[in-house]
Amino acid sequence: IYGGRISLLMGFVPVSIATLVGGTLGILAGYAGGPLNTVIMRTMDVFYAFPSVLLAVAISGVLGGGMLNGLIALTLIFVPSIARVSESITMQVRTQDFVDAARATGAYPHQILIGHVLKNVIAPILVFASSLISISIVVAAGLSFLGLGVAPPQPEWGLMLSTLRQSIYVAPLNAVLPGVMIFITSMCFNQIGRASCRERV
Repeated sequence: IYGGRISLLMGFVPVSIATLVGGTLGILAGYAGGPLNTVIMRTMDVFYAFPSVLLAVAISGVLGGGMLNGLIALTLIFVPSIARVSESITMQVRTQDFVDAARATGAYPHQILIGHVLKNVIAPILVFASSLISISIVVAAGLSFLGLGVAPPQPEWGLMLSTLRQSIYVAPLNAVLPGVMIFITSMCFNQIGRASCRERV
């Protein structure tokens, strides 16, 4: 349980920052369209083309181990997916009648973006982001297991799995418990994300 502090931190912080950055880029790309959309989304596609786990390992390998570098790597792998979802939702909202009505009344683009578009896209973006927390926890544990994430003596579930794997035949319960906690926590956040999706539907 004590090691869960860092694991939960590695789950929440990267997703929160990625939601802020990726959501902003996606909303701007979806609302503006044209060349700005092309530049932003093609840049996101470059990162999106690589599997998230391999990309996280590559970034962590370049930056080096440590919790801060792990947070940076996890943030970078989630920005493209959140930006793509945000852009898709924004493009659907900007064609709605209430947006056209706001333009007809003479509202400025930033007023339409903040007052009409943003408040209609923020909820589905947050629902999607909540489903990424469990992935962030699992990937962070994998990085620590490989020696590319949290370093000793900080307690973290992936690092515990790595240090205790040699004792699996001597004290199997101690070696298995961190993995069980990763599984239970990730399943809980998956269920929260699925419940949020059902409520939106």
